[in-house]
Amino acid sequence: MRTPLSVLDLVPIPSGQTPSQALRNSVDLAQATERAGYARYWFAEHHLNPGVGGTSPAVVLALTAAATTSIRLGSGAVQMGHRTALATVEEFGLLDAIHPGRFDLGLGRSGGRAPAERAGARHPHVVEGRTENGLRIPEPFSYRHLLGSPRFALQKRLLQLPGAEAPCYAEQVGDILDLLAGTYTYAGEEAHVVPGEGADLEVWVLGSSRGESAEVAGARGLRFGANYHVSPATVLDAVEAYRAAFRPSAELADPYVMVSADVVVAEDEDSARELAAGYRLWVRGIRTAEGAIPFPTPEEARAHSWTAEDQTLVADRVETQFVGTPAQVAEQLEVLRDATGADELLITTITHDHADRVHSYELLAKEWSQR
Repeated sequence: MRTPLSVLDLVPIPSGQTPSQALRNSVDLAQATERAGYARYWFAEHHLNPGVGGTSPAVVLALTAAATTSIRLGSGAVQMGHRTALATVEEFGLLDAIHPGRFDLGLGRSGGRAPAERAGARHPHVVEGRTENGLRIPEPFSYRHLLGSPRFALQKRLLQLPGAEAPCYAEQVGDILDLLAGTYTYAGEEAHVVPGEGADLEVWVLGSSRGESAEVAGARGLRFGANYHVSPATVLDAVEAYRAAFRPSAELADPYVMVSADVVVAEDEDSARELAAGYRLWVRGIRTAEGAIPFPTPEEARAHSWTAEDQTLVADRVETQFVGTPAQVAEQLEVLRDATGADELLITTITHDHADRVHSYELLAKEWSQR
């Protein structure tokens, strides 16, 4: 059975374009990937980024559901550090009420804590930065410097109510499951969410490391999304921790893992690398806490003067982006799948020109269907 491919969309805003254009582009891409046979179309949640329009997955999902018919839609992920379980179930309950049985509720941890950083030796299956089958596993990137940045403090102030702290993630996931099932009680009172209770949702947990997210997903018997495109150094740890913690549930008898990858595909390798030229500069904005910039043209990206520090900041992301012809990228995705044991692959592609982005997904789908 062929491994399904799905889509992760940040609603990128290319330089010189508007959020309105970016939203229309995302709806158009969802329609194109539905025709091409992708299994799911997920929206990420990001805030205060001038180059990313995906601030509210539920809102964009409502727009996209009305413009598509069969592709599953979901969040990759709703960031729970500044939300309540009730608000989340209500939002997705509304979506399911209008388009029943089409939505995935992907949950992210967030909330001002750095991803877990694995100390000590590298993963035992990694030798000289590669797995036995050749998957690149770079040195871990430390996010600690981002937590002390003024931008991070600003975002936390605007997203969280005064004096609030991020709730316990494990409890939030449990509350969401109980609210969906209609079994939530507090102080002797039952809570019944309408719409929301009984909604036909697939609940997922997304994580980047061996830590709370992987453990919660496994212990609850939920599907797990591992973020190779965000944290390639820790993807093996994340999937292993999830599988070790997995306990069968009413929804899932065996572990189910989807692994993400950053991809750009074109007819020839040189063209693909040209389309991907803006990626380094875009990642630099994220890693310096400046925020994701409007996605640059290749010419704008080449005009940047790179320091050694800049190069180090983006190295792990750049060297694990899959760029090339359809056959080259499909081979790299097979390596990722086999190294992680992924049941599904989540593809994220950003190019400056929307038509190139659509074409990249179409070329990959055609090649993948022949394998």
